[in-house]
Amino acid sequence: MNLKNVKTQEKIASALLFGCTVLVVLPVVIILAIILYKGIAAINWEFLTAMPKKGMTQGGIFPAILGTLYLVAGAVLFALPLGVLTAIYLVEYAKNNYLSRIIKLAIVNLAGVPSVVYGLFGLGIFVIFFQFGVSILAGALTLGIMILPVIITASREALESVPQSFRIVSLSLGASKWQTIRHSVLPHALPGILTGTILGIGRAAGETAPILFTVAAFYLPHLPTSIFDQVMALPYHLYVISTQVPGIPESTRYGTALVLLSLVLMLNLFAIIVRSKFRKKKKW
Repeated sequence: MNLKNVKTQEKIASALLFGCTVLVVLPVVIILAIILYKGIAAINWEFLTAMPKKGMTQGGIFPAILGTLYLVAGAVLFALPLGVLTAIYLVEYAKNNYLSRIIKLAIVNLAGVPSVVYGLFGLGIFVIFFQFGVSILAGALTLGIMILPVIITASREALESVPQSFRIVSLSLGASKWQTIRHSVLPHALPGILTGTILGIGRAAGETAPILFTVAAFYLPHLPTSIFDQVMALPYHLYVISTQVPGIPESTRYGTALVLLSLVLMLNLFAIIVRSKFRKKKKW
């Protein structure tokens, strides 16, 4: 094969890859442009900070924004420590046997379970069995269970990517197993762990089915006072005003969608900035 044919094939491959990239990115750009164009008219200070009025036909969406933040924060506070500790055990302590392989396979499969199944699970376990009721606690725990497989999988991959030589050197200097993990492994695995957290935040903030069964309220003109209260949330609020409340202006629906997207992007941006700082500390 001569040099001319090789260059032709490279150009064809480059063009095909560029075309695939455009096919993936273009629909996302179009969706964002439509939401921004139709929703920006509804965005103002009152819309973001006022309480809903007259059955959600007037006022703002502040309770829904705050409720979404509560649920995402609760889900991450529950899932992140548990997911990281589980990943540490599977990578650093568990033996490579039949049982551990089954557990790893089950975790990967759980990441693909439909969100409505997690909602029914949360209803049966947290709402009914533990008698938390339809509450912030039940909703946050359900979302935490839903994003747990994603965080475990990302944390496992991050821990496994740390060179084995880091562990060997630390152990040879007299450090214990846990000291080695704490000081020589975890700091270098944090960027990958935060990547899983970012994915979990995006999923937790945008899901409707799990909170529909466990926490979401149709209309609450007041803020929650405890973790056992119901709360409004942006995904469910958007569903309600789009399908069940007549007379809602189109700009209000698209404005709510724009706020939800902006909230998810800001949470992800914060996590990305933190991740980039840890990446700069990598030694390989």
